[in-house]
Amino acid sequence: MALIKQIRQRTGLAIGVIAGGLILFLLGGDLLSPNSQLLGGSQNIVGEIAGEDITYEEYVAKIEEFRVAYQQRTGRAPAEVEMVSVREQAWQAMIVEKVFQEEYEELGLTISPAELVDMVQGKNIVPELRQQLVNPQTGEFDKSQLISFLQSLETADPAQQAFWAQQEQLFADSRLRVKYDNLVATSEYASTAEAKMAYKAANSTAEVSVLHIPYSAVAPSEVEVTDAELEEYLRKNKEKFERGAFASIEYVNFSILPSREDSAEVITTIQQLTEELRSSTEDSAFVSRNSEVRPAFLTIGPGEELPADLTNNVDEIVEGETYGPFVTANSSYASYKITDQYEGTPRMRASHILFTTEGMDDAAKAEVRAQAEEVLADLKNGGNFAQAAAQYGQDGTSQQGGDLGWYAQEEFVEEFADATFARNSTGLLPNLVETEYGYHIIEVTELPQTAYTKVAVLQLELIASDATRNEAFRNADTFAAESGNRNEFTENAQEGNYRILQANEVQPSARNINNLSNAREVVRWAFSEASQGEVSPVFELDNSYVVASLVSKKEEGEVSLEDVRAQVEEQVRNEKRAKVIMDAIAGKTTLEEMKAVYPEVAAINEIPDLKLSSSVLSGIGFAPKAIGAVFGMEQGQISQPIQEDIGIIVAKLNTLTPAGEIGDYTAYQAQLTQGAAQRTSYQVMMALQDLADVKDYRYKFF
Repeated sequence: MALIKQIRQRTGLAIGVIAGGLILFLLGGDLLSPNSQLLGGSQNIVGEIAGEDITYEEYVAKIEEFRVAYQQRTGRAPAEVEMVSVREQAWQAMIVEKVFQEEYEELGLTISPAELVDMVQGKNIVPELRQQLVNPQTGEFDKSQLISFLQSLETADPAQQAFWAQQEQLFADSRLRVKYDNLVATSEYASTAEAKMAYKAANSTAEVSVLHIPYSAVAPSEVEVTDAELEEYLRKNKEKFERGAFASIEYVNFSILPSREDSAEVITTIQQLTEELRSSTEDSAFVSRNSEVRPAFLTIGPGEELPADLTNNVDEIVEGETYGPFVTANSSYASYKITDQYEGTPRMRASHILFTTEGMDDAAKAEVRAQAEEVLADLKNGGNFAQAAAQYGQDGTSQQGGDLGWYAQEEFVEEFADATFARNSTGLLPNLVETEYGYHIIEVTELPQTAYTKVAVLQLELIASDATRNEAFRNADTFAAESGNRNEFTENAQEGNYRILQANEVQPSARNINNLSNAREVVRWAFSEASQGEVSPVFELDNSYVVASLVSKKEEGEVSLEDVRAQVEEQVRNEKRAKVIMDAIAGKTTLEEMKAVYPEVAAINEIPDLKLSSSVLSGIGFAPKAIGAVFGMEQGQISQPIQEDIGIIVAKLNTLTPAGEIGDYTAYQAQLTQGAAQRTSYQVMMALQDLADVKDYRYKFF
């Protein structure tokens, strides 16, 4: 609570509440899962990070933090499909906490109290707060709501104050990660030699003739493959076939899609409601009562799009008019009423490159200004703004080309806002703009716009009626009750003329099975409860009831030959086929002679503009080894046969056009640097996870 005191001292404001206390709500299902300690489960380890066990209770507590944050951000509790993302965010946060904390400490990265104050009520308020504190009349961030909210926290109960402190910690953790990612990303550098190589790879071209002989040229019967050879190949190539746990299941699907009668009823209802909306004088209240989509009343401001189902059907909207009903992309029905069109707070869009000067003395600031002036001069001469932002920008926008999105004048620091809103044309500002954060190079991308539109949205979902659902459930329940094992499952499916579908090698983290979405409960049953040959109870999915039978299940570990026989056999057989093909064309001196050995399947392709940077031969396929060989050959030379995954390649270099020399490679340097910077965050995350040896057992619980 020391931070709360700091905020009061700096602003004279008390602290308020964003939301109520912590509740479990959707996590109730998780707490009552078969593996829960509340029900006497013997194992409660959901994973391992850096050698440390992560308990079910720890993980659920972290999920709750993110669930509450989601509810505060959106104004509603997450549905189960959204809880998937919430749980994943919580897991990634635990990895970051345990893996990155040591990195932060070694680098000295911190969030100061003053910085956090600025994030929650200063000039750089975090997006999470901006998104949830919006004036419903203007559709814009309302700082007065934030002030009121902060003032109310001083008298709030301890649980609510603890929740706010928890939110501040989430903001701080997020900012630390941004700092770390930016620090690592800006450390990326491409040398002139690398830039030259990239330039030559992109601009060196060759005219080649390519003979392609697919492995199918040799019939399977012509090569013998023994189990001993397969075992030997698997032993030497274990890393290619390592895999986690997987299961194979069979299932019968009982559809609960809407019937013709269901559709007719929805159409009649929305037509009636549309007429009522047309004559309504309280549009917001009407759609709030009757629409099945939320939010049902929209304020569309500059930079925002009208609903696609409206613009796809109406060329020009008119205030006061009602349009629809229309069939939407997700097969619901929607009508729209244009309640109001008015001129509101101007909003514009710009990008910037920030050269920070916070905490610097005058001499250091002068050096930063000189660098910024140099970059600005380069941009005036036609430099790429997005690339420069990625290379030089020192805030969270750098990896988005400096894009700040749409904003109102009062939302930005005064010097910045004044400079951009004074413009009467898009483009690069001619001079640097100095603020308390440093020097900004600014490019105006959209001039201020003031048009706002209020839209009432009336939408009804086309779903199966109770009668349709009940009929499907009765059929599924009867089928499950009469199928005590897999044999009975098969017999009953045949007698009932039900199609048995297969899902092979389902991963434990899978959420879908074939074309069945949100089938997580079926997957969890297969891995946590079912034994081989067992038949499941009835599972209710989005548009169907499902009854499944477990065919087989494998735990994580090295695979046996039987698990991957088909893949291994294909590899071994292709290696033998390659040798047969190479022996058959040995001694031939032209591509035409080689093609004549396999006239039915072999082909010669003429490629007039093959680039060194390519990895695919046009009309043939992925062949990086062959392309590399081409650019190491002399004109008129024919390569040795090259074994690729797609077959045997023999190339003849007809002409080679090397890339010409250029005087300046900085554009290629910037491109390489930007590409590396964009990949760095993910690559670092993966590397640290590997070092931490993260083990994930969550599939047993969720």
